[in-house]
Amino acid sequence: MEQNKEGLKKQGLGLAAVSYDSPAILKNFADRRAIHYPLLSDPDSAVIRAFGILNESVPKSSPFFGIPHPVTFLISRDGKVSAKYFEEDYKERQTLAGLLAKDYGIEAGAARATPKAKHVRITTAASTATVAGGQRILLSVSVEMDKEIHVYAPGVEGYHAVEWKMVESPVGKAHEVVFPKAKILFLPAIQEKVPVYEGKLMLLRDITLAQEKALRPMVDAKGTLRIQGTLKYQACSDRLCYPPETVPLEWTVQLTKLDSERAPAELRKKSGL
Repeated sequence: MEQNKEGLKKQGLGLAAVSYDSPAILKNFADRRAIHYPLLSDPDSAVIRAFGILNESVPKSSPFFGIPHPVTFLISRDGKVSAKYFEEDYKERQTLAGLLAKDYGIEAGAARATPKAKHVRITTAASTATVAGGQRILLSVSVEMDKEIHVYAPGVEGYHAVEWKMVESPVGKAHEVVFPKAKILFLPAIQEKVPVYEGKLMLLRDITLAQEKALRPMVDAKGTLRIQGTLKYQACSDRLCYPPETVPLEWTVQLTKLDSERAPAELRKKSGL
């Protein structure tokens, strides 16, 4: 979130995090990790309870009692919650940039690349340039076509529809591709109606990364992790269809280690609320 805060600001969005930790613990963490957005202390978990996100599976006798479930809220300027994203497991978290890209049309702008392609222009991007094990990040593939060119959408018969595959790898689990609604195009020369995409096509897909231990063998000496796939398409004009093309795709991100360092013993909670 620290890396994305300036991008969020440009979109008119603010950023803050709430936890049950004391101001002293939050300051220790912010100083250690160079966090510059507000970290808000809710030591009695009053706000956490008000939002209905207290993790009640933690025993009251535990010093960790009072922690919330991991949830992201989007709050409008008038103080109303406009969206809520609940995470089942803190070890597998969606990135904030990915959530905004999918639901609010804010394009993923990190790890951009432009692979060579015939008849179209392809750009790949990710919701974040720096990842951690277990994160669910958003990948995108943008296909731009000249005015006279179209590509075929899923469901077409007799032509090759756009197909985005991921290279099989222990890097993580790829989720389903999100396709936009296709346009039905009538081709007078052959008296056919076919589903197509024209202009600019944006494909989105989440990938849940493996945990850090499994990812480490796949990074290079600089900490670079490569996520790979392919895009197959058939470009056509009103008069001519070109042979199907398969273009290699790659997203290059940096793997970072999650912070597991605890606050100094004198700052920690000794018991539950």
